[in-house]
Amino acid sequence: MSEISNAIKQLCEEKNLDFKSVISAIELALAAAYRKDYGERNQNIRVKFDPNLGTSEIFDVKTVVDNLPEEEEREMLANLYNPNPKELKKEEFREFRPEVVEEEPAEEGKKKFNPKTDIQLKEAAILKHDAVIGEEVVTELPIPDSYGRMAAQTAKQVIIQKLREMERDMIFGEFKGKEREVVSGIVQRREGRFVFVDLGKAIGLLPAEEQIYNERYETGMRVKVYIKEVREGHKGPEIILSRRSEEILRKVFYLEIPEVSNGLVEIKAVAREAGSRSKVAIWTDADNVDPVGSCVGQRGSRIQTIISELGGEKIDIIEYNEDAEKFIGNALAPAKIMSLELDQAEHKAVVKVAPDKLSLAIGKSGQNVRLAARLTGWKIDIIEASEEGEKKVAASDEELAVLDEENAVLEAAGEKTVTGEAEASEENVEGENVEGEKKAAKKVKKTKETKTKKTK
Repeated sequence: MSEISNAIKQLCEEKNLDFKSVISAIELALAAAYRKDYGERNQNIRVKFDPNLGTSEIFDVKTVVDNLPEEEEREMLANLYNPNPKELKKEEFREFRPEVVEEEPAEEGKKKFNPKTDIQLKEAAILKHDAVIGEEVVTELPIPDSYGRMAAQTAKQVIIQKLREMERDMIFGEFKGKEREVVSGIVQRREGRFVFVDLGKAIGLLPAEEQIYNERYETGMRVKVYIKEVREGHKGPEIILSRRSEEILRKVFYLEIPEVSNGLVEIKAVAREAGSRSKVAIWTDADNVDPVGSCVGQRGSRIQTIISELGGEKIDIIEYNEDAEKFIGNALAPAKIMSLELDQAEHKAVVKVAPDKLSLAIGKSGQNVRLAARLTGWKIDIIEASEEGEKKVAASDEELAVLDEENAVLEAAGEKTVTGEAEASEENVEGENVEGEKKAAKKVKKTKETKTKKTK
């Protein structure tokens, strides 16, 4: 095995590239170098390179097409011997970026003749007497002893460009397959409001709107990120990451809780406000498994690990129930509800809670009821139950009933009924009279004492 072959294999291992793709890049580079020093304008150079021997074979390859009409052939020959400078520029640029050059649209249903890649049937019959339309005619070209400095530089540029393109395509294809998945990465650097995360073979971008508002991203910090989108960019594939996705929470549950990873406990729904609070609805059909206890763990060990992974975010574990009333009641935890009414037409639930539980049910800035609505998929209205008011009304009705019975007994005995209000008014009048007499007596006494002092 030659040194060239060893070097190519080492490059493929480092860059994780395909061996045949690298050989194709070398062949394109050799073809560009040959065209630079020895090629003619309308030659379609193709090189076959042997990495073990380090040798190459050079060919001019053309496809046989039908003979052109005389007018088109005359125009083609005129352009061949008097080329347009713009066409020459386009030909030179095509050597490096063939995908950028846009061909002029041909007539519908008819392919435009290209003297570089096509050959007429009558000309192909001279080189090969049994040539047919659509066949490739291969003409072997002499192998040069060496290439000039400019040709070598051209080959180098082509190889570098092709290797970069292959590496970009490989990275794009790999991470495109991981789109909408959760991966681990290391914070590489921060530029303004953007955070760059090293994902191993590529660098992902964590924009400000996908960051958790109270989370600090220090260089070297290991984080779990959600691959939101992978798209082509000017400098390679752009990988957009997120820390606010609900899928991160699902992934952490799968990693930390064995009952979830083996399918014994199922995550039915997730509602998350990243960095603040989340609600997770879980369910199991196994009678001997407590789904909430499995997620919480002994003395809360499992849920504390998940909370630490999410930067201290509070997590409510909710038991899923197919009965909408029970599920909504569970989703509003830790608040306890008194009653619940469902409006199937508007898909809305009206929940009554005790006055002392109203703020707990609503949550800070409405967070608890908002997360419960997202978790269950129902619109939820929280109202305060007037339990004390109902008791007061019942007590006053009982008192009136007793008073009516007493009045009926007194009227039957021929006595006058005295209401509580009349008694109260008489007591008030008597009290006012007594107080008035006392005040008058005190005033007379003070007057007498004043006169005695003056006489002395």
